[in-house]
Amino acid sequence: MTVDFFQLLNENTLVADGAMGTMLNARGVSFEKCFDELNLTNPAVVAEVHREYIEAGAQIILTNTFSANRYKLEKHGLQDKLAAINTAGVELAKRVAAASFKDVLIAGDLGPLGVRLAPFGRVQLEDARAAFAEQVDALCAAGVDLLVIETIADLYEAREAVQAAKEHCSKPVIVSVTFTRDGRTILGDTPEKAARVLAESGADVIGVNCSGGPAQLLRILRQMKLAVGANSRPYFWVKPNAGWPEQVGGRIMYPADPEYFGDYALSFRAAGANIVGGCCGTTPHHIAAMRKALDSAPAQSIIFSQPSEIPEISDDSEVEPPTRLAQKLADGKFAIAVEMDPPRGLSTHKLMAGASLLAEAGADVIDVADSPMARMRMSAWAVCDIVQRKVDVETTLHFPTRGRNLLRVQGDLLAAHALGIRNVFVVMGDPTSIGDYPEAADNYDIVPSGLIKLIKQGFNTGLDHSGASIGQPTNFFVGSALNLCPQDFAAEIKNLRRKLNSGADFFLTQPIFDPQLAEAFLKRYSSEFGALEKPVLVGILPLFSTRHVNFLHHEVPGISIPEPIRARMEKAGADGVKEGIRINIELVEQIKLWAQGIYVMPQFNRYDVVAEMIEAVI
Repeated sequence: MTVDFFQLLNENTLVADGAMGTMLNARGVSFEKCFDELNLTNPAVVAEVHREYIEAGAQIILTNTFSANRYKLEKHGLQDKLAAINTAGVELAKRVAAASFKDVLIAGDLGPLGVRLAPFGRVQLEDARAAFAEQVDALCAAGVDLLVIETIADLYEAREAVQAAKEHCSKPVIVSVTFTRDGRTILGDTPEKAARVLAESGADVIGVNCSGGPAQLLRILRQMKLAVGANSRPYFWVKPNAGWPEQVGGRIMYPADPEYFGDYALSFRAAGANIVGGCCGTTPHHIAAMRKALDSAPAQSIIFSQPSEIPEISDDSEVEPPTRLAQKLADGKFAIAVEMDPPRGLSTHKLMAGASLLAEAGADVIDVADSPMARMRMSAWAVCDIVQRKVDVETTLHFPTRGRNLLRVQGDLLAAHALGIRNVFVVMGDPTSIGDYPEAADNYDIVPSGLIKLIKQGFNTGLDHSGASIGQPTNFFVGSALNLCPQDFAAEIKNLRRKLNSGADFFLTQPIFDPQLAEAFLKRYSSEFGALEKPVLVGILPLFSTRHVNFLHHEVPGISIPEPIRARMEKAGADGVKEGIRINIELVEQIKLWAQGIYVMPQFNRYDVVAEMIEAVI
């Protein structure tokens, strides 16, 4: 069978199956259950999935043994059934294949151990190899045609798994790595490094699975292929997810449809893939589409020829996709940002409720202030992380330079990026003299324009302030402050130019109540330097009563409310909230003519008022 397998790879691109877990869950099996145990307790449901993939055209089916290693089985108290579960998984797949009367290869499936290996964990490499060997012994004794080691994120683990497979079995070995959204493994390794390590490990086929959708994996496949050379073995395989998972109505959904997979099957083959299939979220329909696309195109042998020069891999291939906010602004669409303050204590329930309401109303991004008015509050990073995970709306982290030295600034940036925060709004920050702790240190090493430069020209290129490498580049989308109604136009334009030269991507403004004056500022800038090409999100401050209006107008620096608006609010009396909403809506309609979005700053936690306004203007 070994000779036949490699001969098949030389003749054409083979089609493997798709997701097992997705299909089992669709049949009512909880993700909390041990899927592998079903080989013993409910073999019929597993057999049905195998049968559907074979009927869809899969030439390779993976046994239902992805988590059937000692560490993962131990979590379910099933470690003593390791051999039985793996043996049953192989025999089950073989029976279904035999009943189909089709030529189908049975691949013994080994997933990651589910534990951290040394030097990043406590499990020693020899123990990991022994754990893989146990599973390999059971799978090979049961009669698999080949072994698949998949969804590995740790290259140390990949090498131990391949070594165990080669020492305990004579069957061909496939080893496949998974990558994060930024195109690196969880431990930060690039596709190029992964390809070289896997090739050196002795695996017969290497590749990538899970990760993201077909577009990302095609990019990674090309990088891996180039890294080991076009004329070299091993062979390559690729099994993408059906796109990035999304939570819809409490269910995990995958956006990529079968037709999309069919189109990419041809691209994978053209890029050098010898085996294609699907991972999380894919179904027999996806596999059928890939098989149909490959069969409909002229069959061709995979020719390994060495080009005279291997082209360099473009830096763009590793660039993380833009944030949703960045993409919306780039597309010329009107964006809505809403500011929220972190809680004073531990409870985040009210904040989550407010963020959910705003997201449902149509807010594109939640801006999280950092110690507003220099008052002690929960870390803004934590709030951004919670909002993005639990509400599934993008955030912008307010990042003041005041109170941070260069060490903390850079460490905090790395922490924010590690939490998945990509939009940052750089400001000086409120002086501690006005807050809860006026005696607190108020020093800083860098001004906002300097921090913008550090991020855009340093971190986003992979370097820290000293020029040392930080590994992979960050992907921050950086905002800065802008006053559209300054007393001194020339001074504000000078500040704006400094921030633009530092690399600011967008601007958030102070609240305005006179759109004509704000537009006049932009026209003045345009007359001197040309149109401002960076997006501007204009500040909107909801009004609630004549008392509120008078306070803002007379006591808050930088805010001037025209007399007609003050008169309208005074006339509204008890209906001040409704009148304030009407005024804001009118302002937004005027702003839409020349700005790229609004930046709403709720007062008194009245998120319901903001939601009503948002729904009226989108």
